[in-house]
Amino acid sequence: MTTIALCQIPVSPDPSTNLKRAREALSRAEGADLAIFPEATLTRYGRRITSLAEPLDGPFVSGLAEAAREHGTAVIAGVFEPGEGRVHNTAVAIDGRGSITAAYRKIHLFDSFGAKESDLVAPGAEPVVVDLAGLRVGLITCYDIRFPEMARALVDKGAELFAVIAAWGSGPLKEDHWVTLVRARALENTMWTAAVGQAPNPAESSDGYGVGRSMLVDPLGVVRADLGTAPGVQVVRVDQEWTATARATLPCLEHRVL
Repeated sequence: MTTIALCQIPVSPDPSTNLKRAREALSRAEGADLAIFPEATLTRYGRRITSLAEPLDGPFVSGLAEAAREHGTAVIAGVFEPGEGRVHNTAVAIDGRGSITAAYRKIHLFDSFGAKESDLVAPGAEPVVVDLAGLRVGLITCYDIRFPEMARALVDKGAELFAVIAAWGSGPLKEDHWVTLVRARALENTMWTAAVGQAPNPAESSDGYGVGRSMLVDPLGVVRADLGTAPGVQVVRVDQEWTATARATLPCLEHRVL
């Protein structure tokens, strides 16, 4: 049994404000093995990301690592790393000792619904599974969730949990897409899926990002927790024995032909 904190925080344009919010969320998640924060926890999306991007040894990730060590809680959070001309949209994984154990650079960029993430962000190339908090965790960032082959590649790399981080934009049917896609990736792979988005924050931004709806979904697609739209931290439990039971009932991974 692994305890996970779904940390649905609002994200400000200011990295120092976001680090403070992350620290406060970790204090509320005391005792959790793993705390998951949204995509772009460093700063809200916008052209500012090119000037606010930091290397992984910069002050923001270093501050997260210090907090992880203080609480003995592993952390997954979204940041922006400097690149050549464009930044990388990176999910960083930090263990409970405060050491960076993996960094996944988002592969599928959100050039949809009138947005063009690729103007500012360079794509990554490799799916990443990381050993964290006693689990093999497959890292998925926002738009990646629309690509079932991405999740299946993580299964083939030995993932036992999908950690999905997002800054899911609001708009017609968008919230429904989020819930449907998260449940689909869990069900079709009989995989525990912890999906965390930004809480809506109209006081600090009018760009529409952040529908909330952070969720834990079990291997049969049942939503075990849903944080709604308000900021919050909820500690949930992932039972690997239930994964085995679900896969005995629905052995679709064994039945793969292609």
